[in-house]
Amino acid sequence: MTAKANSTHAAVKVGLVGYGWWGKTIARQLANSSWLELSAVAEVDDKVRLAMPSDPALAGVEVFDSPEHLMAHPGLEAVILCTPHQQHANQMMSAAHAGLHIFCEKPLCLTLADAKRAVAQCQDKQLVLGIGHERRFEPEIMAMRQLIADGALGEVLQIEANFSQDKFFALPKDNWRLSNKFAPVGPLTATGIHLVDLSIAVLGPCESIWARLATLGSDFENGDTLGIMMGFPNGANAMISAVLATPFEGRFAVYGSKGWIEIRDRTHPENPTGWDIKTVLRGKEPVTRFASPHPTVLANLEAFAKAIRHVAPYPVTTQEMLANVAALEAIMTSVQTRGLVQVAAPHLS
Repeated sequence: MTAKANSTHAAVKVGLVGYGWWGKTIARQLANSSWLELSAVAEVDDKVRLAMPSDPALAGVEVFDSPEHLMAHPGLEAVILCTPHQQHANQMMSAAHAGLHIFCEKPLCLTLADAKRAVAQCQDKQLVLGIGHERRFEPEIMAMRQLIADGALGEVLQIEANFSQDKFFALPKDNWRLSNKFAPVGPLTATGIHLVDLSIAVLGPCESIWARLATLGSDFENGDTLGIMMGFPNGANAMISAVLATPFEGRFAVYGSKGWIEIRDRTHPENPTGWDIKTVLRGKEPVTRFASPHPTVLANLEAFAKAIRHVAPYPVTTQEMLANVAALEAIMTSVQTRGLVQVAAPHLS
């Protein structure tokens, strides 16, 4: 159970759009929060919606058959979008038009143009925009970023990262997450985008990308094996692996001119059991330690709520969100062209 919100800050009343695998995960997380109150859920799938009244996470929650009906629900302050990626841009525009703060699951959008449009609309209406990159809220990732900011690793030279899993083998063949139309470059939009985001958090916007996608261990039409090389203006690289046809591995390592650090997940972040951390600094003995699990999904959602209540700014900037989508678009282009792609400038103007 998280700490109670300050009595002067009422819980933010939110509506959840989409009640699939991750929508259910979000609903369970919200049940443990005093910063957010789940007031309504929208689900377009009739079969899923008919089963929702028996879900204990939805006790007292109104259920709607469309995002539009949910967004017209009086009393809502914000929406959480857990919908197919292609729908995000228009749904964010609709939510902003309704004056609702927006938390959008990753990726924010599939094109930089759409992302710019959504970000500009939120800024014009002074709405908080949150993004489902909960890996930024892992305590060890936050400690690593502080270590880098303090100069302990020296100049960052290279990042190596892997986020692989085989959870999608359990999905029905017609699930949108396996569709090349709704989830292009499957390993990227499923897991790799988190590592792209963390690389940008460390090194800033990237300038060039080379990526290769293959289908080697499954029959997924949107691929199962992805390798990415991100190039940054200072000459550093991020080498990212995302595979959907092998058992789980989660690893993020940063190599610097004075030392390096590696963070390994023991289990999938959906059900974390902690992290193993190794730090090696020049002239010192290597240090290895274990860090206990932390509810990072909830920490991200509550940071969104605290920004709405003006307690603290949301820690992921819109500039970083745009840089992430610019990189995503370049990765998809590189996969199609099999070439090196220059990344578009992630600026609104």
